[in-house]
Amino acid sequence: MSDELHLFPLQTVLFPGGRMTLRIFERRYLDLVSHCLRNDRDFGVCLIQDGHETGEAARPHNVGTSVRIIDWDQRRDGLLGITVAGQQRFEIVEREAPQGQAQRARVRWLAGPPPAAPLAAELQPLADLLARILDQLGGVYGSMPRRLDDADWVSARLSELLPIPTEAKQLLLEIDAPAERLELLRQALATASGSVHDDDGDGG
Repeated sequence: MSDELHLFPLQTVLFPGGRMTLRIFERRYLDLVSHCLRNDRDFGVCLIQDGHETGEAARPHNVGTSVRIIDWDQRRDGLLGITVAGQQRFEIVEREAPQGQAQRARVRWLAGPPPAAPLAAELQPLADLLARILDQLGGVYGSMPRRLDDADWVSARLSELLPIPTEAKQLLLEIDAPAERLELLRQALATASGSVHDDDGDGG
């Protein structure tokens, strides 16, 4: 795998194994997609730290996920639509933003997904929650193979899909250990549940 990637900064976080659909309309990203399709190359998705998805080059967080284009089509609105699959986490070592082109970076590859490990019994409710979310979502997530007995897969999908701040998702992406990620998610859900019950009680 190359240590150089074109970057696509976004207002979202994707983990290895995840799926995402994108609408492509800026020339720099049309060129990027064309390059990746012609040369069978991945590109990098990073959460924006400062800036916007369009216009002047945004400053991304240093840790992101490489993605591979797995499908593309011409949308009814005339824009190019692509579906990408998350591959491997990386850390940006050096970055450049040529005028009118997608950013490029030299990257250091981070640890890939660990061997499949079963969920601890006390974390099984998280897998059950994820199953319900996937049943409701459909789309690119509804059709993907499920690994609800794999701690890393469950932690990654919940991190992507739960309605938590994107900065929190970024912190979860930067964690290597699935067990640690799951424990943080469990605590966040417990806190949110407690807040709801407290609000219900005060409202009486």
